[in-house]
Amino acid sequence: MSPEVTAFFDDATNTISYIVRDTAGRTCAIIDSVLDFDYASGRTDTRSADQIIKFVRDEGLEVAWLLETHVHADHLSAAPYLQEALGGQIGIGDNIRVVQDTFGKVFNEGTEFQRDGSQFDRLFHEGDSFHIGQLRGDVLHTPGHTPACMTYVIGDAAFVGDTLFMPDFGTARCDFPGGSSEMLYQSIQKILALPEETRIFVGHDYKAPGRDVYAWETTVGEQKARNVHVGDATPCEDFVKMRDARDAELAMPKLIVPSLQVNMRAGHMPPEDEQGNLFLKVPVNKL
Repeated sequence: MSPEVTAFFDDATNTISYIVRDTAGRTCAIIDSVLDFDYASGRTDTRSADQIIKFVRDEGLEVAWLLETHVHADHLSAAPYLQEALGGQIGIGDNIRVVQDTFGKVFNEGTEFQRDGSQFDRLFHEGDSFHIGQLRGDVLHTPGHTPACMTYVIGDAAFVGDTLFMPDFGTARCDFPGGSSEMLYQSIQKILALPEETRIFVGHDYKAPGRDVYAWETTVGEQKARNVHVGDATPCEDFVKMRDARDAELAMPKLIVPSLQVNMRAGHMPPEDEQGNLFLKVPVNKL
């Protein structure tokens, strides 16, 4: 089956969120939503999420799932805000527990922060399936960028998060805690083993050199033939050498500090203090 996919591009974080719809009905899923955040002022905004809400309501859709491909380090998730407005279950890979344990320590969250993934409604394992109306979704565990990265294969469409980018841009970084370039290579091979006509929807786009427009849809066949990092059957050792050298020169994402604290909580802010105020921590020399 071929789902109808509607993309929403966020200019501030170069993130693409998706609404995936069962064309035989009105059920849909929302993948990798964005809560707008201005780091300088510490203010949140819901304009990106409100666009999704408007689309869902205008189309008369029913939300079954709010899916996260991983714990994003470059934007905050709007999943709880969307869930309150539209319903649906929040899902992520079961290795969220590894991420929570790692960053719970980085941010000194203490014992009150649950590291069991209980903030999410569903923790997916490799081989799990779910349904969006009559559409079946299958879950691939594709770690490397982070330990909890998942690819959701829904009909003839695969939502790969940050594992793969457009063929002319390459692949995700692997230098975050728990990341691994060798593991990423193996995860990419799993994706590239899907049928060549499978549509791939990426989580970000930054316009590769020489390309003037943003893009987010490609195919397995195009990735196998043209991806500048793994195309044309690039050997694992060559990829690992390239990826590790490239990652050593990359700066941290500008929203990594607030994003991790919020996203490891399924998009919820840390607990309020006695006066009802919210605070985010900035770890020094930890990232």
